Amino acid sequence: MTDNIVVQNEEIISVGELNKSAKYLLENTFNNVSVIGEISNLSRPSSGHIYFTLKDEDGAIRCAMFRNQNIKLNFSPENGDQCVLKGQVSIYAPRGDYQLIVKSIEPAGSGNLMQKFEALRRKLDDEGLFDQSKKMEIPPSPKHIAIVTSSSTAAFQDIISTLQRRAPGAQISLSDATVQGDNAHISIIKALNRIINFNEINVENKVDVVILSRGGGSIEDLWCFNNEELAREIFSFPLPTISGVGHEIDFTICDFVSDLRVPTPTAAAELVTEFIYQFDNKLKNYKTNLYQAITNIFEDLKQFIDLNNSKLKNPTTLLREKSQRLDNIDLRLQQSQKSIIINRSNEINMYVTLLKNTNPLLKLNVINEKIRRILNNMNRGVKEKLKTNNSNLEKLYKNIKILNPLSILDRGYAIVTNDKGVALKSSKQVNNGEKLQARLSKGSIEVKVNKVND
Repeated sequence: MTDNIVVQNEEIISVGELNKSAKYLLENTFNNVSVIGEISNLSRPSSGHIYFTLKDEDGAIRCAMFRNQNIKLNFSPENGDQCVLKGQVSIYAPRGDYQLIVKSIEPAGSGNLMQKFEALRRKLDDEGLFDQSKKMEIPPSPKHIAIVTSSSTAAFQDIISTLQRRAPGAQISLSDATVQGDNAHISIIKALNRIINFNEINVENKVDVVILSRGGGSIEDLWCFNNEELAREIFSFPLPTISGVGHEIDFTICDFVSDLRVPTPTAAAELVTEFIYQFDNKLKNYKTNLYQAITNIFEDLKQFIDLNNSKLKNPTTLLREKSQRLDNIDLRLQQSQKSIIINRSNEINMYVTLLKNTNPLLKLNVINEKIRRILNNMNRGVKEKLKTNNSNLEKLYKNIKILNPLSILDRGYAIVTNDKGVALKSSKQVNNGEKLQARLSKGSIEVKVNKVND
């Protein structure tokens, strides 16, 4: 998703993508704003959420405060109430509704305090009092922890119980201060100066880190931590400071100017003891791992001894095992010999077969057999051909015999020719007294024409 919805070039996006992009921009730009206005259209569905509209003479915005936030309210807002809302601007993407997700609501009486808070925050920020590069690092394992708070507060008891549980060996000192009221900031400044004086006197037991602590409350209750004089005192303080004031949603000027801000007093105690707490857990883990490693070594040695003991056998048993091993070897040798003989016999048979297949006499016999079959086929073909030809000749002979004019003479006919040898077919070809020759079936005769009949 692009950080700037305006820079889209020629890209075509869906309505859902547009709403998601706008939602992303609004939530990252206005993630913790304070707005004053009048509540209207208030509704409380069974879900426990609160929905309403915040308006003034210039505009209106829909608001949603979810159940996990509104259960922290110390009053019940109603239609027409002038209130100061703190929250995050967002968009309900499915409908594209522009809305404010409310984290806290204060009556409008505290609206002026919010304006003063924002003005002081901008002023100190411009002067560089919130600059991260000027903040000191919190020591990872402080030996001496000072707490600036009232001994009567529940926050102090939470810190003490957390420190004793997580780092029982850490030294804890209380620099008592009033943490609510018009002059509370003066009491807190004195408590800080008291710590500086302590370090100057106790060089061998100096305080390493300071926790400023107070439980949650309204903006009026926490107002002493928004004091400019106190903020400048914390900024110039020579020791690392942790601000654990209010609840997670509460912010004060001390949060911004301190070296580190945590959401609750208990979180501050957990932070300064994290290294020791983790170190203690690591020592316990090392102890457990070391014990396990030693146990494993003994188990391995025991198994090694048991294994070696199992190898120490009676000589008779060893001889019996060696004898069995020799028998097994002998059986394997016999099987190997049989296998070799069978393989060699198969090879010889293969070579004998190969020699038989390559013997010239066998090849000649095969060729002679082929020649014999060819000759037999040729003789049989010739005989069949001669038989066929004889049959054809007989047929031709019969046909020729039938067509032979001499065969007619056998039936008593004669062929009469003139002296020129021309066969006569008509009496008109003959003259009286002409001599003719008659061809008979056997022999011929000469005749003389006495008379010609038409």
